Amino acid sequence: MRTREEELKGLGADFTFGFIQVMDGEKDPRNLLVAFQIVRDLILEGYVLGPFVEELFEVTSCYFPIDFTPPPNDPHCIQREDLIVSLRAVLASTPQFAEFLLPLLIEKMDSEMQSAKLDSLQTLSACCTIYGQKELQEFLPSLWSSLRREVFQTASERVEAEALAALHGLAACLSRSVLSSDTEDLLDSFLSGVLQDCRHHLCEPDMKLVWPSAKLLQAAAGASFRAGHRITSSVVPLLLEQYNQHLQSSQRRTILEMLLGFLELQQKWGHEDEAPLCSVLFSALTDPSVQLQLVGIRALTVLGTLPALCPLRVAGPTRRLSPLLFLPRSMAAMEAAGSLAPIYPGAFTGRMVQRLAEELQSGTGPGWCGRSTHSLRARCLQALAAVSTHPGIVQETVPVLLQCLRQVPKAGACDVVAVCQSLQRVAVQCQRDAESCWYYHQTVVPCLLAVAVQAAMQENAHSPVGKLLLEEEVLTAMVPVVSAASAHLCPELAAQSVSQVVPLFLDGEVSFLPQDSFPCPFQPFQVSGGSQRRLVALLMAFVCSLPRNVPIPQQDRLLQELLALSCSCDCPFTATAAAKCFAGLVNKYPPGQQLDQLLETAVNRMEAGLAEGPLRTQALALLLWVTKALVLRYHPLSSRLTDKLLGLLGDPELGPAVADGFSLLMADSPDVLHKGCHADVRIMFRQRFFTDNVPKLVQGFHAAGPGVKANYLKGLSHVLNHLPRPVLVTELPTLLSLLLEALSCPDRVVQLSTLSCLQPLLLEAPHVMSLHVDTLVTKFLGLTSSPAMAIRIAALQCVHALTSLPIPALLPYKPRVIRALAKPLDDMKRLVRKEAVVARGEWFLLGSPGR
Repeated sequence: MRTREEELKGLGADFTFGFIQVMDGEKDPRNLLVAFQIVRDLILEGYVLGPFVEELFEVTSCYFPIDFTPPPNDPHCIQREDLIVSLRAVLASTPQFAEFLLPLLIEKMDSEMQSAKLDSLQTLSACCTIYGQKELQEFLPSLWSSLRREVFQTASERVEAEALAALHGLAACLSRSVLSSDTEDLLDSFLSGVLQDCRHHLCEPDMKLVWPSAKLLQAAAGASFRAGHRITSSVVPLLLEQYNQHLQSSQRRTILEMLLGFLELQQKWGHEDEAPLCSVLFSALTDPSVQLQLVGIRALTVLGTLPALCPLRVAGPTRRLSPLLFLPRSMAAMEAAGSLAPIYPGAFTGRMVQRLAEELQSGTGPGWCGRSTHSLRARCLQALAAVSTHPGIVQETVPVLLQCLRQVPKAGACDVVAVCQSLQRVAVQCQRDAESCWYYHQTVVPCLLAVAVQAAMQENAHSPVGKLLLEEEVLTAMVPVVSAASAHLCPELAAQSVSQVVPLFLDGEVSFLPQDSFPCPFQPFQVSGGSQRRLVALLMAFVCSLPRNVPIPQQDRLLQELLALSCSCDCPFTATAAAKCFAGLVNKYPPGQQLDQLLETAVNRMEAGLAEGPLRTQALALLLWVTKALVLRYHPLSSRLTDKLLGLLGDPELGPAVADGFSLLMADSPDVLHKGCHADVRIMFRQRFFTDNVPKLVQGFHAAGPGVKANYLKGLSHVLNHLPRPVLVTELPTLLSLLLEALSCPDRVVQLSTLSCLQPLLLEAPHVMSLHVDTLVTKFLGLTSSPAMAIRIAALQCVHALTSLPIPALLPYKPRVIRALAKPLDDMKRLVRKEAVVARGEWFLLGSPGR
């Protein structure tokens, strides 16, 4: 048929008849796949079917629905789904089959077999894409009757979903029909029948058929503009009337949830008069029932995004969101406010922001952070961030948040962290708009720096304010604020800002800060810098987030200062911040002789620091971050530094920290050296690192002494855990023995990391893993008694994942596993018991029919 199409077509209907005779009675699934493809080609390629249309349908439809179970260890790997899809493509390939196929589909839909129902409904949906009004007209009443029954009486969510999809397809098919003056509008008559059978159930919100009826109406209404208008114009007024008639909150909630479904359709097809809807939503938002309020909030969000909506009418319900922001479980109101604020900024500026600010002032005081996470002050901070999605609102909310930050004496560390989290959210939202981004940056970054610098100077005088703002937790929360505020600046504005921030840290130039005066010079890189050095974390957040094409003034001097600080500071937080800042700048530094000289200086400093002395940990942190910076950009020196790390795995003092450092090398860093801060990150750097270094890790493991072998296993498990799964699966046969050995390592980090690596491999490479099933079962069951809860949970998840291996390999272990899993059923931790129940249940069902 591929090479002699003209000759075969020249045979006319005789060829079709001959093929029918050949195909009749075929049973081999391999041949059936070929035969179904040939039938489809006969139809689509224009072969002459002649009088044999019905015979061709019969010779293929006799296999419908497909009932095929592949034999164990089938070398051909033909699945039931392959045959189903291939046969469906034949049956739904031509309208000529409609008069024979539709009665068959109705018959199978009315059967008791769920698989037959599903196959019939999916085939009907496929047919609706090629059928027209002519093919469907005779069968519409029967099709509607079957579809209605499957939704009204179904015991399966999947069957219900397919029935609704088929109804949607029918309505869409009828909507495409071109009508002449003397042709009946089948869509209108079909939808009239749907409305007649479903509409009256909507008046009974307490009855069980109310939701099936709503789903049927929404499925049909979503098919086309005509269908949507026909149904919503009849249903929406009815639901509004029912809402006003029923006074119970539970009934109103049901009615409003149905209205919400039709509102979402109006987003697609247009909307009716919104005035009655706004009245209903205002009623729902003022109702004492929290559940009804939540549905009202969702409905308001949808209504507010409808095109051509009158802002004045929706303003009332939108303003009603303000009181809801102060209530428990107010996240829905905040999300709605964030969606509506860009569309109706007037409803959120002025009074709403003022009230939030007043509540923050009244709630200011020590100890609030010890209360529930839903405390009023916390919700106010979250609400201010949520509504900051419009430039006009941002200019009102940011000063309020900054004022909260300045009130440090009245707050605790967690209060400052909460303010920073809200500021970070606002910064991310401002990144969508250049005007808001620059306003935010020039307002927030100088204020944060001023507050921090002032605190650093007060800390030297033993001020409680200084100690609070210089806590690691607080500075860590400030870092993403500065980074998000700087990452999306245009190059011109970024250059203007960096010309102020870098001199602040190098030369103490504080003139651009909003603070008028400072009690002493700001010299974070001086030996006497003391606590001022901790603010290098904020410098890191700023300079490492700038685009690569932004020149940094005095960059070489800055790098030398950072290098010296990272190797000499006895504060781990400060030394690490300096190392990360140095690495972030090195990653973006242009290649050439200057970079080579800088790196040579850094390597010499690191080697000297690693050799001996009290600051070996700081030198190791610098080595790790610089290695990561170079690995990401494929710099040639990265292999030399990586070899240095591999050698340090055998160091009795630093070995465990170096092993953990391999996770740092492979994972995405949250604050520097990621694409969001414009770092130079090459594609497939993890695969390259794996190829270059895993063989060395394996070799080092075999050569290492017993005291440091665990370091190599830990480093290996970190690398494998961050490797893309397809790559890991291909390398699995050579690494599996080491992974199994890692499960016996006494280090809990190694055990947990290895378990998290093995669990997905059991699902993705069952044939390789089944070769080691005896060892896997023994190791996993042993770890279900580990003292660490996380390891017990991970081990039980792996025991569960074992059931994806070939059943014949597992059956000999079934009694042993079921007995062993009885113990974790009584574990003192609920999460462990939960995993044990799931895993034991799967092992009980192992080998059962249909599993």
